[in-house]
Amino acid sequence: MQQEKKVLFVCLGNICRSPMAEGILKKKVKEQGLEDLFFIDSCGTIGAHSGEMADHRARKVAQKNNIEITHRARKFTKNDFQKFDVIIAMDTQNLFEIQRLAQPSQMEKVKLMMEFSDQFPAERNVYDPYYDTEEKFEEVFQLLNHCSTKLLQSLISNSHE
Repeated sequence: MQQEKKVLFVCLGNICRSPMAEGILKKKVKEQGLEDLFFIDSCGTIGAHSGEMADHRARKVAQKNNIEITHRARKFTKNDFQKFDVIIAMDTQNLFEIQRLAQPSQMEKVKLMMEFSDQFPAERNVYDPYYDTEEKFEEVFQLLNHCSTKLLQSLISNSHE
C-alpha cells in the first residue's frame, strides 16, 4: 500500500485559483481511480475570505467542466507544512509568503504551479482573475487544468521512486 500524498494549493484569498486547482486535481485523481492515494486541499495566504465559498465565477466555470467546488476558504498556517507533502503556490507573491513561514527543511515542499506548465515556460504566475471577467476565469481554469495534468504525472512518478 502506497502512502497517501497530501497536496495543498495556495493563492491569495482562496476563492479563485486555488479552489479551482483543488477541484481540477481531485477530478483527475478520481478519473484515474486514485482517490485513496491523495488528499487535496487549498487555502490562501490572507484570511480575508475565511469561511466563504469560492467566487461564483470560479464555481460556474468549474461546474461547466463537471467539477463542483464546495470548498470554504481558509488561511495558510505553519501547521500546513506538517500536514502536506507538496505545497503549490499560484504566484511568486504567495510563494514568498509561504517561504517566509517555512523552516529550511520545509522549503523543498513548496513549488510554483507554473513549474508544471510547458506552454508558458517563462511565466511564473497564474493570473488572478478576481477583478476580471468570467472569460478570464475560464482561461485560468484551462491553464490550471493543463498544469494539473503535469503535476499529477509528477506526483505519480515520484511516488514510485
